[in-house]
Amino acid sequence: MTAKICLITGASSGIGRATALELARAGHIVYGAARRVHQVPGGHALAMDVTNPAEVERAVRTVLDEQHRIDVLVNNAGIGLYGAVEDVSLDRARHLFDVNLFGVAHLTRLVLPHMRARGSGSIVNVSSIAGEISLPLGGWYHASKHALEALTDSLRQEVEAFGIDVALIQPGLIKTEFEQDIREISGRGAYRDLAQAMARRAEASTGGSDPAVVATAIRKAVESTHPKPRHPVGHLARTVLWLNRLLPDRAFDRLVTKR
Repeated sequence: MTAKICLITGASSGIGRATALELARAGHIVYGAARRVHQVPGGHALAMDVTNPAEVERAVRTVLDEQHRIDVLVNNAGIGLYGAVEDVSLDRARHLFDVNLFGVAHLTRLVLPHMRARGSGSIVNVSSIAGEISLPLGGWYHASKHALEALTDSLRQEVEAFGIDVALIQPGLIKTEFEQDIREISGRGAYRDLAQAMARRAEASTGGSDPAVVATAIRKAVESTHPKPRHPVGHLARTVLWLNRLLPDRAFDRLVTKR
């Protein structure tokens, strides 16, 4: 297998770090980009905030200057935001979209011309089961991931003719550093009872897959000649997506809001 030049965002922890290690072990050349650059594994660490256009452009230019191509882009960087739609400030919601959607779009737009010129490439966007389902007090986060899935679907349809593969990873419950701010945002107002119940449920959960299982799925998508458009992976991913597709909306609502 020929080594591929891979650029991964959010590579300092969780799924991104595990993916950088997995692809490097498989023999690929990995550039890991993150704000906490000192935590990125391997010898090709790039300081990059996906919401900073200058840093994103500099990172892409660095990889192209050193390797003359980018074979794989893994858009993994993302943040969470939990609280009632009414309670979350629009400034925080906009920042969420800047990271989870517009950061992905900017980096993808920079890489695509080089992939088109070579007639090959692979783009892997890390979404979540939150990109298909919706849970209370996660409306803004779910909205960002729903938008990412729509963008990914359209992108896949647009670039297939140029020999570029686009795949979507849908992790379920994963042990990561995602911040749970339900109580901070909605723990004292009109939604406090629901917020407290949801927070207790999250704290009581002992589930969650290791990020390595997602990294393995990403590697398989990267190395596949015809990757599947969607890859649900990790604890409860397939089960929750199946229930969401099977149950009527009201029945699913009762299931996820049960206290």
